[in-house]
Amino acid sequence: MTVNTPDSRAPLLVWGALAIVYVVWGSTYLGIGIAIESIPPMLSGALRFITAAALLAGFLLVRSGPTVFRMSRRQFLGAALVGVLLLTLGNGMLAVAEQYISTGLAALLVASVPLWLVVFRFAVRDRPKALTLAGVLVGLGGVGALSLTGAEGGSGAGIVVVLLASVSWAVGSFLSSRIQMPANALATSAVEMVVGGAGLLVLGTGLGERLDLSAVTTRSWLALAYLIVVGSLIGFTAFSWLLGNAPISLVSTYAYVNPAVAVALGALVLHEPITTQVILGGLVILAGVALVISTERKGTKRVLEDLDGGGDVRLGVSGGQEPQPSRHHVDPAVEQRGV
Repeated sequence: MTVNTPDSRAPLLVWGALAIVYVVWGSTYLGIGIAIESIPPMLSGALRFITAAALLAGFLLVRSGPTVFRMSRRQFLGAALVGVLLLTLGNGMLAVAEQYISTGLAALLVASVPLWLVVFRFAVRDRPKALTLAGVLVGLGGVGALSLTGAEGGSGAGIVVVLLASVSWAVGSFLSSRIQMPANALATSAVEMVVGGAGLLVLGTGLGERLDLSAVTTRSWLALAYLIVVGSLIGFTAFSWLLGNAPISLVSTYAYVNPAVAVALGALVLHEPITTQVILGGLVILAGVALVISTERKGTKRVLEDLDGGGDVRLGVSGGQEPQPSRHHVDPAVEQRGV
């Protein structure tokens, strides 16, 4: 094969990785729902992220040596802050909320994260386009329809908690592109997971959660193992690879697909109701998110074409190197689910 010969495997690899992100990240809501059946929600998150961080750190140390974790104090603190916002508060509150609302409803409400990101941009005087603001209004209208009318499968308290989780996740995503972070994306994820997991351990223990090993069911252990290995490690690795090998326009489609996968799995496995209200509210949210992402993507593509001379917009680095998302190229809406 010559240098200029296209690799016929590339499209297959891209779609394979995309399918992993679609299904795996869509299924994590179900995994959390099953894990917390017999494991306290915050402690289940602590076990998940601390274990995943240890496995990821071990892999990186074997593969690249200790230099992979070389970072300044400010970079470490940046990753730690984002880990607390995304995992301790964002994922922790999501797990707490899933005690009171269906996994499908939780996924639809979490889909509002890109909308909150635009709100934060507006707050710091980064004026989004009119179509972007229209998408935010549409999407938040769907959130309101699901939240204020009391959708079946959701309590008012659970809905409020998951919305707070979404806002915390959006704040973490918003800050991650504006503060100093470690250069290596996988090392960054390891720091975020260990700090976020430690935060969940402290918070859960402080609020009275206790792990009774004799009460944990095999079903919950299997769900936790799935979240660690498949959700946090395989899913994140596939996502990181996509950022370096696929157009952002394609990668960002996971934001529309994950909620649909979560709703379907919740109905099939946990027999959660799919009401007309959930369908209509969810479609409105996803329509708003689609409008936001498509509008922002077009603007980003035009800027990059001016800088790079046109062509397809790809992120990170080429094959063979560490997948490192280039922060000024990554749409914040795509950065919302790190692990």
